[in-house]
Amino acid sequence: QLQASGGGSVQAGDSLRLSCAASKRTTSNNGMAWFRQAPGKEYEFVAGVNWIGEATGYADSVKGRFTISRDRIKNMVYLQMNSLRPEDTARYLCAASRSAGGGTSRSSYNYWGQGTLVTVSS
Repeated sequence: QLQASGGGSVQAGDSLRLSCAASKRTTSNNGMAWFRQAPGKEYEFVAGVNWIGEATGYADSVKGRFTISRDRIKNMVYLQMNSLRPEDTARYLCAASRSAGGGTSRSSYNYWGQGTLVTVSS
């Protein structure tokens, strides 16, 4: 129900745009978010957007570099990642919230995609 794409291997300073294709039934009235998991580490909230796309939130580590957006007509969620750093290397997963908002906690999200791998080399 959630299909993430757009990952790849890039150099530090480069940009990537991740996409998440969702079913309308899963996400039309739900907050959406991107999480990431680096090897050997816990899931980390990256960015979230509310159901209508007017409110967003970001982890401090990505503020000013990443931008989340959604297209409710196309049922897509995007993560524009600029000025990538090696520490951004992780598998990025999109998730749909149980509510119109979302928040930063994994427990707030009940639908998850399989993720897409982002590798940033120095």
